[in-house]
Amino acid sequence: MRTTLLWPALAALALSGCSVGHTEYSRTALEHVDMSVTGIPTVLGLGILGTTIPLTPEYSLTAAHVATTAVQRVKAYHPYCDVAIIYHKNSPETLAKFRTSKVGEPIKMYGYSFISAMPVESSGVNLARTAITNKWNKRPCMAMASNAGVVQGMSGGAVYNADQTIGGVIVGYSHEISNIRSKQVILKDVSLYIPYGDFKHWLEQNIGPTTLTPPGHV
Repeated sequence: MRTTLLWPALAALALSGCSVGHTEYSRTALEHVDMSVTGIPTVLGLGILGTTIPLTPEYSLTAAHVATTAVQRVKAYHPYCDVAIIYHKNSPETLAKFRTSKVGEPIKMYGYSFISAMPVESSGVNLARTAITNKWNKRPCMAMASNAGVVQGMSGGAVYNADQTIGGVIVGYSHEISNIRSKQVILKDVSLYIPYGDFKHWLEQNIGPTTLTPPGHV
């Protein structure tokens, strides 16, 4: 399968507002992600809500912009991607399994809705790799764009591959991705996440030697 790379291209990352795509209530999301909330998550904007991913019995993974408002202590921020590790007590059996997925592969996204504070999920496929540059993402950080739905509050949530491995961390969405040189719009209304391959080595450096990646995968 040929990998599509939108380069030079740039996604204007949205971390607030409404949503893109379709999401729906999900009991399954309760098994994959936790909620991080400060204040009261309502349409009036009286609080901040995000999502975290159980990683090990001691740590969880989330978006860096969510970690800044989380009650839990932050263990490490990624140096150039919107990803962070926080201290969080999880089930003693917790051991997340990761795998980088390719363009064209099906995925599911799990998180919490800011408006309803309910667990939600969406389905889609990976569309293309793209650069994103803002306060939380710098070069050489790359994101994966997908047509799975995202609603505010899902940032920090999990992207799951079809084999139930985690493919990345949700960081937001973009209403359009344009070529930097031609200004031509290449994709519209896409969700964005940081793929596991972009933070794999940083993750292992901060939580020690790990068997997170199933044998036979990279």
